[in-house]
Amino acid sequence: MKKMLKYASCFFMALILMMGTVGCTQEKGVAVGGELPEVTMIETPVKTGPAANQNLLTGIDDLSKAAIGKRPVAVMVNNVEDALPQYGIAEADVIFELPVEGNLTRLMALYADYTAVPNVCAIRSCRYYYPAIAKGFDAFYVHWGSDQSILSYVDSLNIDRYDGLGNPHNLFGRDASRRNAGYSLEHTGYFKGTKFAEAVQADGKRTDLLEAKKGTAFQFCNFDELITPSGNPCSRVHVKFGAATATLHYDAETKLYSKDINGHAHIDGNTGEALKFTNVFVLETTNTVREDGVHRKIDWAGGSSAVGYYISNGTVERIHWSKANGRESEYLRFYKESGEELIINRGKSYIAYTTAGKTSFE
Repeated sequence: MKKMLKYASCFFMALILMMGTVGCTQEKGVAVGGELPEVTMIETPVKTGPAANQNLLTGIDDLSKAAIGKRPVAVMVNNVEDALPQYGIAEADVIFELPVEGNLTRLMALYADYTAVPNVCAIRSCRYYYPAIAKGFDAFYVHWGSDQSILSYVDSLNIDRYDGLGNPHNLFGRDASRRNAGYSLEHTGYFKGTKFAEAVQADGKRTDLLEAKKGTAFQFCNFDELITPSGNPCSRVHVKFGAATATLHYDAETKLYSKDINGHAHIDGNTGEALKFTNVFVLETTNTVREDGVHRKIDWAGGSSAVGYYISNGTVERIHWSKANGRESEYLRFYKESGEELIINRGKSYIAYTTAGKTSFE
């Protein structure tokens, strides 16, 4: 009998040891009244998809709670040498650069979180192709003035605009430090982005995204994944717009492209650092002079045969791009040459429009 009890005791202890080592972690405890300590299963969370606060422009889970499901903000930014450095643009999630008069360029900075837009300088006027792009993101559109000949078209887009000429809610001002430093008046205008959410709410504007815009703006790769485009190595992209140039340099350590403007670092005046992007797009388009002999005519819609280039993770791939059926309300979409929709890396994006043959890759 004693021998049988001894064997039973050994078996029982072995069973306890197995329970503490197979598929779980046993919390330390002491048996009370002959009972065994409680065994708790501790699970390691596995990220299987986006969180509720996923930034729809970058694919990164970094939105504030107040911005979830809300509309982004598109801001027009002066981009001539005399207006540099701008400030507030490093916080943008997507930056568009397109030609304007004299083949200089203007930026449109897109911010996913309408409650956390920074103060932005220098603000500039509207050209018809910028709100046509902003409309596809269901964005608020911010500018200071406009080409008067396009106002009826812009109004037809039914896009919520905030124009510095009317200075609604005192959202626009002149940067005194710039004026004192000798900047021309046209390069001192700034947008008080930190006051924007309050102004929108006071106006009773729709802040919720349209149902069709509640998914990501681009097709992003899986989390914890960095894809390599199917093309040639690319450590440098040089884009010619005419009188302006943009150059992007790849850093293999950070996996980011830093931007130059006209041969020098394109910095944000607040940070003193160059703009950096995970994704770079160069879209070939037409660029002609309108009937007025001054303003540009840019094809913003693309099409199935429109050529572009996707640059990320040190590689460039030839692609196609379009807004479906040429509609302003559609997202800008990118496609592989095979026809399937392009999947891109999660992170900030820079998107340039220029004419064919104006871009070189190294």
